Amino acid sequence: MELLCHNLKENQHRLGGHPFSERLNLRETSSHLWRDSEAVTEEESETMKNQKRLYQVTLLLFAGVILYRQLKFIICFQQLKNKSDADYLSPNTTPGLMFLDSTSKVEPSALAFCSVESAARANPEKPIYYFMTGFSGNLSDYPDQSLTFQTLLSMKNIILLPLNLRTLFENTPLNVWYQKVDPNLEQYWIHVLSDACRIALLWKYGGIYLDTDIISLKPLTFTNFICAQQENLANGAALGFSQYHSFTQDCMIDYVNNYQGEIWGHQGPLLMSRVLRHWCNTDDLDELVGVKCNGISYLPENYFYPIRYNEWEKYFEHWTMEDIRDTFSNTYGVHIWNFLSSGNQDKMNEGSDVLLEYFFRKYCPRTYKTFCTKQ
Repeated sequence: MELLCHNLKENQHRLGGHPFSERLNLRETSSHLWRDSEAVTEEESETMKNQKRLYQVTLLLFAGVILYRQLKFIICFQQLKNKSDADYLSPNTTPGLMFLDSTSKVEPSALAFCSVESAARANPEKPIYYFMTGFSGNLSDYPDQSLTFQTLLSMKNIILLPLNLRTLFENTPLNVWYQKVDPNLEQYWIHVLSDACRIALLWKYGGIYLDTDIISLKPLTFTNFICAQQENLANGAALGFSQYHSFTQDCMIDYVNNYQGEIWGHQGPLLMSRVLRHWCNTDDLDELVGVKCNGISYLPENYFYPIRYNEWEKYFEHWTMEDIRDTFSNTYGVHIWNFLSSGNQDKMNEGSDVLLEYFFRKYCPRTYKTFCTKQ
């Protein structure tokens, strides 16, 4: 301890008692150290400035991408908003695929989105017309539905069209029925209305009609067809006919003459079956499966109904890839039977690993990303 104190005193004496030159050297040494420290600080400061500039540039680029995408949609939205009804391409100029929403709402379900998107992807060279009876034709009337329109319009060949029922049924056999029917007294109004609209649309414009619960797997290259649903029963969820075809005219006449809207399916599958039997002069539709009758192809049920309506729950089960290939190898579109399965569709999301998720993920990826993946 005494030695330590002695050394401290010696150091203090030396610092205080040495000549001026030695104290100056000490100050110069301190000055050099300060300058060196200042240089290091300037280098660190410059590095931090560069990092800050890089961060700012990255933020600007990210913001620019977002702004560009939003601006692109706003311009598209504004262009469509300013269109008049006459500006819209209609099916009578270019026949394509047609979908229909016969409700008064402009809120398509995820399944409807998937149906339209999958058809657009499978048939990129064909226009995909989506008719909505609740759509005014003016996008600015639906400010809360920007996601709806953005998702639909992201596909170049999808065309949204308003559907005026009075205009649609004019100059058709259905006009008499439409003038007399009271929707408030109809038990299945939305469904019988849809049955009427599809045959009127096909007769007036020609093309292919698909229900909004059919997910397209392959391109549709054929027309003038009906598809079997099961034994001795046709279905109208997937139809294709040329403009002013006599078969669709016969369907409209039968629709009015034999109207029984209170019987489920009487104006739909049962109507198609009645007219097809008469058209082909047979009581056994099964003998027509896979062949043509007077110019109309009667397709096998696995083309659009590989899973029957009473087995709809299979869409919410786990399938192996081998089973999927074996079951759907000759399928052009899968009918999900929305009337029966709608209560289960909300349970289908990312990671559920059920058959319906597989179809969403593979055939309508934009819809899947928008509605099914975790945000």
